[in-house]
Amino acid sequence: MQQDSGSGDPSTANVPTWHLRRRRGSNEIPPEAIETNGSYLLVNDRNKYKSMRAHEERRLPGFRLLNWHFFFTAMLFVYSRILNQRLANTVTSENFLYQLVSRFIKYHMVTCYFLYIAGFMWFILTLKKKMYKYQFSQYAWTHMILIVVFTQSSFTVANIFEGIFWFLLPGSLIIINDIAAYFFGFFFGRTPLIKLSPKKTWEGFIGASVTTIISAFVLANFYGRYQWLTCPRKDLSTGWLHCDPGPLFKPEYCPLPEWVPQWFPWKEIPILPVQWHALWLGLFASIIAPFGGFLASGFKRAFKIKVQILVISIPGHGGITDRMDCQMVMAVFAYIYHQSFVAPQSISIEMLMDQILMNLTFEEQLDLYMKLGQMIQGRQFGEAYLND
Repeated sequence: MQQDSGSGDPSTANVPTWHLRRRRGSNEIPPEAIETNGSYLLVNDRNKYKSMRAHEERRLPGFRLLNWHFFFTAMLFVYSRILNQRLANTVTSENFLYQLVSRFIKYHMVTCYFLYIAGFMWFILTLKKKMYKYQFSQYAWTHMILIVVFTQSSFTVANIFEGIFWFLLPGSLIIINDIAAYFFGFFFGRTPLIKLSPKKTWEGFIGASVTTIISAFVLANFYGRYQWLTCPRKDLSTGWLHCDPGPLFKPEYCPLPEWVPQWFPWKEIPILPVQWHALWLGLFASIIAPFGGFLASGFKRAFKIKVQILVISIPGHGGITDRMDCQMVMAVFAYIYHQSFVAPQSISIEMLMDQILMNLTFEEQLDLYMKLGQMIQGRQFGEAYLND
């Protein structure tokens, strides 16, 4: 029985068991390493991707220069559309610089178009066999990044020129919303809000919304009292701004209701009409703009990255990039709202003068002056004839 079981036979005890095991290759990752460090594979793949990318870019001379060409073209197209009138108002009409600026403004769109076409042809001519996929993917990424970055920044710059008020108020509301959401979520948060951000709660979202709307009404009254915040910038000078604040920033005194105690020192409170517009900005900043942060959270989780740039130690703040994700949505809304409901829709004399100075030559301006004089004289003669 002992010989059948083989428990005491020394010949069977020393039989090699190579056919029962498989030797692990030198390049394989041990299972315990995967269990203890789940990011090992990700870091390894990321380093491999960086080395592959550097190798591929070395095989593409002028690859980075082409990206910078698209960047310059996009910047010229977007910012020139915003700054052209301010640039024309900055230079005088008596020197060569004004003529140069006027020509550039007139042919701005065709200039940018042919710059882009030049980059497009450059890209086509530099395509290499076995690298098509990499080149087209980088081409798509370049365009997507330019669209996202310049869309946000262009509307932000446009808001600044409409008055720093329209840049400072939306940005302040985003920061207040983030801080309020942190504190309300920290002390009262119980119900998860969205799976992309597990720490976000409904309690923090609702509390931050109420706080942001109230803050919008109060901050608008504070910011609206300073002309250097409310006056639009019509040129590229750096001096202090002085202008007629307009009806939006002139206080209207509203009497307090009768149920207010008699010992209260104020019988009426000053309210700026712009404060009612600020309520809509606060509503958007508290309900819609946070989805820009959710988008950024989903993007970072998709690629398993965590951006830590200029980390702020104030509660409710992360890196400086956390201040920009919601601004992508907020800056666009602030500009559209201002142009749709705040800016005057009729054509002003200043707008007509800007168009005449930028688009007409001196001879055309003189001809327009003579024709306007004839029309005005004819109208005055007709009115005098009817009165007689």
